[in-house]
Amino acid sequence: MKLFPHLQGPQRTVAQTVSVVILMGGLAWASVPFYDWFCRVTGFGGATNVAETGSDVILNETIRVRFDASLERDMPWSFKPEVREMEIRIGETGLAFYEAHNPLNVPIAGQAAYNVTPYEAGAFFDKIECFCFTEQVLMPGEAVMMPVSFFVDPAIVDDREGQYVHTITLSYTFYQIDMPEDEIQASVAPELLTIAPQVGIETN
Repeated sequence: MKLFPHLQGPQRTVAQTVSVVILMGGLAWASVPFYDWFCRVTGFGGATNVAETGSDVILNETIRVRFDASLERDMPWSFKPEVREMEIRIGETGLAFYEAHNPLNVPIAGQAAYNVTPYEAGAFFDKIECFCFTEQVLMPGEAVMMPVSFFVDPAIVDDREGQYVHTITLSYTFYQIDMPEDEIQASVAPELLTIAPQVGIETN
C-alpha cells in the first residue's frame, strides 16, 4: 500500500519525508528509551561510536566540545555537566564529568540516552568509557560525578561534511528505569522502605 496515492513525484516524496520527521519526533517525545535504541541501531540522530582505546593519531587542529544535560518528564534527579565546554585536539582523549543528584529519600535508577550534534559528527565521536553504558542507581540524597572519556576521530578532517564541523555538542537525557526488588531490599534501610508507596515501590 502506497502512502499518499493522490500525490505524484516530488510532492509524494516531500509528504513522506515530512511524515517520517513527524513520526520520529513523536517517538522521541513519547519514549526516550525506544528513540535511543532506534538511534543506536540505525545511526539516526547523531548516535556515537564506542572505542576500546584512544586514538593513535593526535592532530594539531582543535575542536570545541560542548556538553548538554536534560531529564525526561517525571525523572526526579537533578543533572548537569561539570563544565559547559572544552577545547581539545582532534584525536586527543578528553575527560568530562556530569553531576547527578537524587533528592528523594528512596533509591532511583536511571539510564542515559545520548547523541551528538551536528549529526554528521556522530560517526567521528568515539566514547571509551561512559556512565551511559550502564544503568545508574543513586541512593537517597546521593550526589555523584559521572565521567565520560572520548576522542574525535582524526578522519573527520578528511570527510566531505565533517571537515566543516568545528563544534560538537554532546547531549544526555536521563530517564527513570525500574529497579529489581532484590536490589531495593539490599540497598535501602528498612525505615526508608516505609515511605516507598509514595513513589510506587511495593513493600512486604
